Amino acid sequence: MELKTTNAISAIFFLTLLGAVKKSSLEIGLKSKAPAAKYASELIDLSYYVYLSTNEWPWTIEHSILNGFSDEELSEFLAGEIDGDGSVVYYYNGETELVFVYIIACKACPKRIVLDVLRDTIAKRFGIIGTINQLETDDALVFCGKNAVKLLRRIVKYMHHPIRRIRAELILALYDGRISLEVFEKLYEQTEYDQGAPDVKRSRGLEALARAAPQTHTHGATWDKENLIR
Repeated sequence: MELKTTNAISAIFFLTLLGAVKKSSLEIGLKSKAPAAKYASELIDLSYYVYLSTNEWPWTIEHSILNGFSDEELSEFLAGEIDGDGSVVYYYNGETELVFVYIIACKACPKRIVLDVLRDTIAKRFGIIGTINQLETDDALVFCGKNAVKLLRRIVKYMHHPIRRIRAELILALYDGRISLEVFEKLYEQTEYDQGAPDVKRSRGLEALARAAPQTHTHGATWDKENLIR
C-alpha cells in the first residue's frame, strides 16, 4: 500500500494512518507540475509505503462494518473522511447562501464505492441526505444546506484538519447566532485561498515532516463550487 502527498497536513496524517497498519517506509522524489500548485516550479513528493499480503489488510468498507459502529464511532469515521478527502465550504454570491460538505473520490479508484456506502449509511443512521455528484474525473458525495449543517454538528469535535475544522466551527457559530454575518465573513475569509496560488498547506509536506520530527531542531484541488452544487 502506498500513500503519496505534497500536502503539509497529509505529510503527518498519512504517516500516522499507515503506522496503524505497519511501520512504513518513506520515499522522497520530485513530481511534475500540478494544476493545484501553479506557482511552484518543483514539487517534492512524499510517498509512504508498506508491503502487505492480502491477509494482512486490517480494514474493509462494507455496510456491515459501518453498521457495527456506534453513532460516535461513525461520526469519527466521517470526520476522518472529510479531513482526508473532503472539504467544508460556505458559499455566498450576493443572493444565494449555501453551506456544503463533500467527500471526493476518483471515478477509477477502488474507494469510489465508499461514497455510495456512506451516503446510504448516513441517511439511514442520522437522517442526513447526501447526493452523488458527477464531476469530470471524480465523483463527490455532497451534503448541502441544512443537511451539511446537521452533519457538521455530528462530526466537528472529531475533525483535525485545521482549515476544515475552523470553517466548520465558524459555520456552526453563525447558524447558532453566536456571531454575526459580518464577523463570520471576516473570519471565514482568512481560511480561503486561490486555486493555484500559494497557500498554508500545499507543497509544504517535506517542511511539515521536518518540523514534526523529534530528532530535528527546526523552528522555523479547490473544487469548482458550481459543479458541486449542481
